[in-house]
Amino acid sequence: MSVIAEENVRGGSVFKEIDADDEDSQPTEIESLCMNCYQNGMTRILLTKIPFFKEIIVSSFTCPNCSWSNTEIQSAGRIQDQGITYTLNVKSKQDMNREVVKADSATTRIPELDFEIPPYTQKGCKYSLNFLLIWITIFTFQETAPEVAVKISEFIDKLKKLKEGESGFTLVIDDPSGNSFVENPFAPQKDEALSVCNYTRTPQQDAQLGIKASNEEEEEKPINDIDSMRNEVLTFNTNCPECNAPASTNMKLVQIPHFKEVIIMATNCDDCGHRTNEVKSGGATEELGTKITLHLTDVSDMSRDLLKSETCSILIPELEFELGMAAVGGKFTTLEGLLKDIKDLIVSKNPFTCGDSSTSDRTEKLKLFGQKIDMIMAGDMDVHIVLDDPAGNSYLQNIYAPDPDPEMTTEKYTRTFEQNEDLGLNDMKTEGYQK
Repeated sequence: MSVIAEENVRGGSVFKEIDADDEDSQPTEIESLCMNCYQNGMTRILLTKIPFFKEIIVSSFTCPNCSWSNTEIQSAGRIQDQGITYTLNVKSKQDMNREVVKADSATTRIPELDFEIPPYTQKGCKYSLNFLLIWITIFTFQETAPEVAVKISEFIDKLKKLKEGESGFTLVIDDPSGNSFVENPFAPQKDEALSVCNYTRTPQQDAQLGIKASNEEEEEKPINDIDSMRNEVLTFNTNCPECNAPASTNMKLVQIPHFKEVIIMATNCDDCGHRTNEVKSGGATEELGTKITLHLTDVSDMSRDLLKSETCSILIPELEFELGMAAVGGKFTTLEGLLKDIKDLIVSKNPFTCGDSSTSDRTEKLKLFGQKIDMIMAGDMDVHIVLDDPAGNSYLQNIYAPDPDPEMTTEKYTRTFEQNEDLGLNDMKTEGYQK
């Protein structure tokens, strides 16, 4: 067995993007034992990179003796910072053609059938929703005990009705690793049938993913001088989100004029040159939500400073575009930088615009969207940018401060019950919690 050098792994030379013209990008063939007939078969392994998944390992096994075959996908990239839950309301046969990427750590549920596939019971794979229901049928037939044969038959009948589109159902994919995905066929527009929720993993989920928590608590003298913390840049070690090489993250408290105090974190990787920054609110959740609307009238608006918190959604009404909270994370950048991030997320890094998953109509639609974003950044398109933050922790620079900005309106509003639920405020009790 060959040994892969550590510098090759970190440099990204082992995991290459799929390219039909690249003769070096060929799968590795390994003779291995067939677990069906116990004779030798052939396993093909391909180390590659695709959008969203970063690095993946695609393996396929075939046995020439008994014709048994098996394929699976394993994520070779990093575990995401947060877990993710996709909830899809399937209402038509068109929804059955959606692509689904399911990691092995994901739990799949169909509440209408009271059915659940636990994590780590099946390997990670990529398929359409229609094939998923067929696969669930096969999965169910594995339970062949005579006493449950009648219930299995009833379940299969219900499953066939769902597959034929006779009734709607809900598909829930809950992945603590954050490496599962459900296609949005309407991108870049919002998908009304699909909701995406990011969440913080529990210690039990971290343990299942193999994330080790330090048992030794370092006793350090706490810094109570807030002025010292403002003037100090804190540095801690982490791993690069692109190449997984050791990197350092800098963190500092920053006071934004006419706004509030925030925490800015920046990561720089010396190996691959990747840089990223993230912004966290340094204060509490505001009593009211904030909605900021800016009318772009000049290309100079692109240089406005902008703070987007993790709870802020972005709307461009003229493009019928809406980007939900946590899609691009918290950022302290300019308006031009935010539009570039949106273009990269929707067009450049969209997993369904390249390879076998792409279609001409979808690719052309997203290409047109990218061209419109370029027109906005060049000042050739008259649009409005809306920042809607239920937590009230986002900010857009007023270049006329302290006077009002004639092209920008800021609206304070009372959050709905659903927004408080997303922020975790409904169950939060700050007084009398000892009782």
